[in-house]
Amino acid sequence: MEYKPYYYQDFAEKFILDNPEAGLLLDMGMGKTVTSLSAADKLLNDYFAVSKVLVIAPLKPAKETWPPEVKKWDHLKHLKLSLILGSKAERIAACEQEADIYIVNRENVVWLVDYFKSKWPFDMVIIDELSSFKSSKAQRFRALKKVRKYIKRIVGLTGTPSPNGLLDLWPEMYLLDEGKALGKTLTGYRDTYFVPDKRNATTIFSWKPKDGAEELIYEKIGKLCISMNAADYLQLPDRLFLRREFELTPEAMKLYKTLERDTLLPFADGDIDAPTAAVLTNKLLQAAGGAAYDENGNVKVLHDCKLEALDQLIEEANGQPVLVFYAFRHERDRIMERYPEAVDIKDDGAVVRWNAGKIPIMLAHPASAGHGLNLQAGGHIAIWYGLPTSLELYQQANKRLHRPGQKKTVLIHHILMRGTYDYRVLDDILAPKEVRQNACLEALKARIKEVSK
Repeated sequence: MEYKPYYYQDFAEKFILDNPEAGLLLDMGMGKTVTSLSAADKLLNDYFAVSKVLVIAPLKPAKETWPPEVKKWDHLKHLKLSLILGSKAERIAACEQEADIYIVNRENVVWLVDYFKSKWPFDMVIIDELSSFKSSKAQRFRALKKVRKYIKRIVGLTGTPSPNGLLDLWPEMYLLDEGKALGKTLTGYRDTYFVPDKRNATTIFSWKPKDGAEELIYEKIGKLCISMNAADYLQLPDRLFLRREFELTPEAMKLYKTLERDTLLPFADGDIDAPTAAVLTNKLLQAAGGAAYDENGNVKVLHDCKLEALDQLIEEANGQPVLVFYAFRHERDRIMERYPEAVDIKDDGAVVRWNAGKIPIMLAHPASAGHGLNLQAGGHIAIWYGLPTSLELYQQANKRLHRPGQKKTVLIHHILMRGTYDYRVLDDILAPKEVRQNACLEALKARIKEVSK
């Protein structure tokens, strides 16, 4: 297929070519894969600036998004790929193969760094979903940090750079510029721009930006990153977020309130207990969904109220395909028991069959459908059966259907059981995080206007 880039793709490609350290904060569905591959191709074969390119991606995109993009576009078909996936023997063979672009899933980054050590051969690295490196304590971050000095060019791609707040930015920006913008250490970054927020006498639980720090951080990373929102450049159909509120039965609400008050639901063969606040949050979300794990790891069914709510929404779809997001494995299992025709997105060939219109109900955990998957051909209705507390997973999952090529208004239903923790997650956790992240992206969008002028 002939590649005819949009204006913003030309701009983003030039940004990569002009900047050895480039952060592309592109909204989902804006073609960041083909854009970065086109830039890598020119750096390999026109400018001779790099010799081997490594793409680090989540597992599904590593297998199902990046390789097809190379085969799809005429100007990229000459590129030789090697997929560093699978067993240890398969990964070693892929490392030794001569290729232009090597693709590894992020779970194998630690192994890859240990395999090559100081003989690191990749002088250009593209990190798909840079936000997955937001923890400075994670092994994948520490591993990549070790070999950062051998990398001449690096590109970070994400649509969610700070899903949990501005502290997330330091590890991501460090991998891009080795600390030039935000400092060499997380402690230094934190002490410069933040003050303690929630704390007790000796422990600090959270940090908040100092007065004026937010704007200063955006200014510091402004030359390192550009941000683009799909709505500013593409004609996409509307997307409606729908709150669908339902009641628990009196019996189910009594069980829920007992668990909330006592942090315990006793059963003869194993109690549902919540010894900490974090565990209680998970148990309350499970209880709102109709079941919860007991102390032995077994599932205790509490009610069918949310399943009955799902019945209503599927009936309203009137035969149209629906994508259902679940939060816990027992939710998936109960839905599949109720709907034998439902298919898990992790099943072989599920994505292809969904996009071909052959799956009426597809189930997905947001972590399995959160990055790089194009599902817009298969339907336009999504239902959140169980909500995540991660803004990144929530936003990424919502973009699976709302992408270029979608012809219909995308309907995103949230099943909310009144009086439960469902509301807290949506209104008090996800909504404030989204406001902070949007402020970051808006600040960096101004850079494009300045450069364009």
